[in-house]
Amino acid sequence: MELEDSLFLVTGGAGLVGSELARQLVEDNHVVVVDNLSNGVCESVPEAAEFVQGDLSKQDTLEQVVTDDIDAVFHCAAVDKYVNSDDPQAQFDANVGMTQSLLARMDDVGVDKIAFMSSSTVYGEAPRPTPEDYAPLEPISTYGAAKLAEESILSVYAHSYDFTVWNFRFANVVGPRFGAGVIPDFVEKLEENPDVLTILGNGRQEKSYMHVEECAEAIQYVLEHSPDSSGPMHSYNLGTRTTTSVDRIADIVSEEMGLNPEYQYTGGDRGWTGDIPKMRLSIEKLNAVGWQPSLSSEESVRRTAKTLISRL
Repeated sequence: MELEDSLFLVTGGAGLVGSELARQLVEDNHVVVVDNLSNGVCESVPEAAEFVQGDLSKQDTLEQVVTDDIDAVFHCAAVDKYVNSDDPQAQFDANVGMTQSLLARMDDVGVDKIAFMSSSTVYGEAPRPTPEDYAPLEPISTYGAAKLAEESILSVYAHSYDFTVWNFRFANVVGPRFGAGVIPDFVEKLEENPDVLTILGNGRQEKSYMHVEECAEAIQYVLEHSPDSSGPMHSYNLGTRTTTSVDRIADIVSEEMGLNPEYQYTGGDRGWTGDIPKMRLSIEKLNAVGWQPSLSSEESVRRTAKTLISRL
């Protein structure tokens, strides 16, 4: 697929990944961003993009932004795993219902290309590195279950309604517009109390962290280079070959803030219910189409920490 001189819709385009995608896409295309600002900020949307504040669960919003002249949709909108996690039913219904409604509207107007931002959480606690064809998929969080359900709906539209779907399963994506997660959490805690840092779990959780700029670059590269012979549903892991522990993230944030706090742990091997303590995705399929990250997991963490701290 050519990614220039086109009209793209980016849902959730005021969030971390969506705003970076919009920023990169708008250089050669017209981009419409839709976001209800429940988990994003208007300032993250690039000025050159057309911004619509709206809720994709509402039919009037769908009719406004999903029109027959759209070339493809980048679907980043989601009730995030850090939001409303105390109401699993609402989180599941909101995400799955929104994606079903979006696909139905696309089908109505003849838009048949969509890139979906999924998650490594669909795999559950899988062997590492985890390839795209790993089975069975057994998520252990509501967020992961919703993402897997959304992937299933996308598969139906790919195989039964002639859609082309690019399905991206993310590692932990971090970056300068990141308002939730372990890095901003540590920055906020140490700004409030530079002597003590409370760490969820035991600190030995270890995952892959990918910088959002590289994540957005990889998404575009795959759309342009994924082989047609692989069928209508293209699933790709996005991540790094390396991992970083929570303790190491605490060290990096402390170093960048010039602090030496005492670490205190809440205990257990998980940070929260549904947390997967150790995760690393196989990116061999991504490498096979010609793309690999230039930043390691630790470099992505440090770069993000530097940016967030510079804004204090």
